[in-house]
Amino acid sequence: MKVNLRNHTMMYPAPAVVVSAYDEEGNADACTLAFATMCSHHPPAVMIAINSTLKRKTLKSILQTKEFCLAFPSVEHAEETDYLGIESGYNANKLDKINFTHKKGEKVNAPLIEEFKVSLECKVMHIAEVGSHTQITGEIVNVWADESVIKNNKIDFELLDPLAYDDITHSYYRTGEKIDDAFKLGLKFKK
Repeated sequence: MKVNLRNHTMMYPAPAVVVSAYDEEGNADACTLAFATMCSHHPPAVMIAINSTLKRKTLKSILQTKEFCLAFPSVEHAEETDYLGIESGYNANKLDKINFTHKKGEKVNAPLIEEFKVSLECKVMHIAEVGSHTQITGEIVNVWADESVIKNNKIDFELLDPLAYDDITHSYYRTGEKIDDAFKLGLKFKK
């Protein structure tokens, strides 16, 4: 039997991601987001949403520069990822506080955080206000992956060991093992 629960935001699984941008003085800032997803193959694009009802420095920077980097933290960086989400860039230089290094992206003027093994350089394509959040669509103009997470010239999900987030229980998770190949598993139903 299904139970009708209270209406709230949810997506399973949800990646814990970190978005970064430079402010008007050229200082790097980053924040952790739970609202992020793919939204287009052509051009390749992602969508992020940042709470605009609160004072968010990274949001302000993205709206000013129209560029950002999106990183996919591994489980090994759970503590740093959490900190980037609970501290304000207005109160601290967050990347310095956790001893993370960064460099300017190759195709965008946004900080690539070296410690994160997979990052996307993005240019803002579209901005929309959706309730409590500013939704930003970014065209992916460059993809970076550390050699340690590449297998057969592709990013390997298990090697990346991405951090997942549950917005219902406010918990971080490690994802499970591969069960089968997509686009093949359901072929038996096409017969």
